[in-house]
Amino acid sequence: MAAEEDRGRISRDDIEAKLREIRGEVDSTAQAAKPAMLAVAAVAVVAVVGAAYLLGRRKGKKKRSTVVEIVRV
Repeated sequence: MAAEEDRGRISRDDIEAKLREIRGEVDSTAQAAKPAMLAVAAVAVVAVVGAAYLLGRRKGKKKRSTVVEIVRV
């Protein structure tokens, strides 16, 4: 009889149990996605450093090229 009375009521324990269940799913999903996110972050860092190197190298070459103009009067 007590089970029928509690059927319509939601207790604090029910809410806590459901939140623990959801949190467990989120934690497992986050753990599964972590290696992929680390790989993406590493590729992004390498791309940014490579772009900075190439742009800096190009800019350096522009400064090194000196134009000498000889004018006869």
